[in-house]
Amino acid sequence: MKANVLISRGVESLFGTRDENIRLIENGLSVHTQLVDNTLEIEGEPGNVGRAESILEDYNALVREGHLFNNGDLNSYLRVVTLDPEVSLRALVESGKQRNFGKKMLAPKSINQRRYLEAIERNDLVFGVGPAGTGKTYLAVAMGISALLNKKVSRIILTRPAVEAGERLGFLPGTLQEKVDPYLRPLYDALYDMLESDRVEKLLERNVIEVAPIAFMRGRTLNDSFIILDEAQNSTPEQMKMVLTRQGFNSKMVVNGDVTQIDLPNGRRSGLLDAIDVLKGVEGISFVQFDERDVVRHTLVQRIVKAYERYNETMGVGRQLTLKLSDLGAENGEAKTNGNGEAKIEILSETVPQA
Repeated sequence: MKANVLISRGVESLFGTRDENIRLIENGLSVHTQLVDNTLEIEGEPGNVGRAESILEDYNALVREGHLFNNGDLNSYLRVVTLDPEVSLRALVESGKQRNFGKKMLAPKSINQRRYLEAIERNDLVFGVGPAGTGKTYLAVAMGISALLNKKVSRIILTRPAVEAGERLGFLPGTLQEKVDPYLRPLYDALYDMLESDRVEKLLERNVIEVAPIAFMRGRTLNDSFIILDEAQNSTPEQMKMVLTRQGFNSKMVVNGDVTQIDLPNGRRSGLLDAIDVLKGVEGISFVQFDERDVVRHTLVQRIVKAYERYNETMGVGRQLTLKLSDLGAENGEAKTNGNGEAKIEILSETVPQA
C-alpha cells in the first residue's frame, strides 16, 4: 500500500540530523518513505502506512499551529509513538505541557517522564527506577526548584551515597566537603542548569539548598523540604531506611536509581532493591519505571542500554562469580576450587519488580 502526505513546512525538523527522525519512522513502523518535492511517499503494510500517515498529519497540524520542535524533542516523541500504537503525536505533545523551572522551560519527552512529574506532584514519596539518561535526576531537581520558587517548600536537600564506581581513589585532599563534592557533582550540574550561578551560590551559602552525602542525613528530621536521594542503587538497606524515615511535615521525597549499575561491594544488597520489595503497595508511594525508550541523551545511549539489557537477559541466569575462599561465608554452601585457590559459585540473576 502507498500513501502521500504533503509536508508544506518543517521538512528539516521532520527529517532531523542525518535523517534520523525519518529513519526512526521507517524502522519503527517497517515502512519505506521517499520525499518527492514537498510530498512524502509512504509504502508498506496497510496498517503501518496508516499509522505513519496519522503521525505525519499530527506533525503537520502542530507545525501549522506554531509548535516548534526543539533539537531532539521530535526524536524523543517519535520513539514513543512508533512503539505505542495507543499514543498519538498530538496527545503526547499536548499532554507534555511546558513548565517553568527557574531559567528553564521544560516539557516531558516521553510518557514515563510525564507520569514521573505527575507522580511527584500527587505523592509525597516517589521512586524513579530506570537506566541512565532517562531524566530521573534532572527532572527531580527541576521539580525541587519549582517547589522552592513557588514557596511550596523552604529548602531543597540533595543527597547520594559516596560510593566509587568500581574505582579506588584512595586519600582525597581537602576539607570533608571538598572530599565528597566530586561524588555530588551531577546534582550541582543540574542546579546550575536551572538557576543562575550567582543565585545557586547564595542559596547554597544560606543552606536553602543543601548538597550532602547520605551519611549526613542520620538523626535529622527534614520538615518543609524537597528531598532527592540520587543513585539510590548504591545505598545499603540500612541507609535507605534511614533516609526514608527522615521525611518530616510538608515534605516531598524523590528516590532515583538504576539497578543495572550497582557499585556496592559483592554480597551487599542494594537498598533500592530492598525498598522496592518492602514498600510495594504502600499507600502514598508511587513507583515509576523508566526504560530505554525514555533515554533523552545521544541516540547511541539508547542503543547501548538496550544492548546491555539483551546481554543481561542472555547471561543473567547461570553467571559465575569468582571469589576468594576467604570471602565465602558459611551461607554460600559448597564451593568448588580451581588451581589458583579461588572458588566459583553459581548465582541466579536478581529480577526487579516492575513499578
